[in-house]
Amino acid sequence: MADTKFYNKKGKEIQRTPCQVFTRVMGYLRPVNQYNIGKKSEFYSRKYFDQGVSENSKFVKQYRVVDCECNK
Repeated sequence: MADTKFYNKKGKEIQRTPCQVFTRVMGYLRPVNQYNIGKKSEFYSRKYFDQGVSENSKFVKQYRVVDCECNK
């Protein structure tokens, strides 16, 4: 990725600041660029959990208790 060139809307090449991505491994923060090829591949193919689309959240929304005037 170091040899990738970036251009603005006018077609002029722009310089970008490289940034390091860190992830937690066994309680320690480690830079991803120090991973071996297999570990990098696994890291970039991860799927992150989103509670908003989980099956449990759909169930809770469907069967939640609705507070109505009749219960008072």
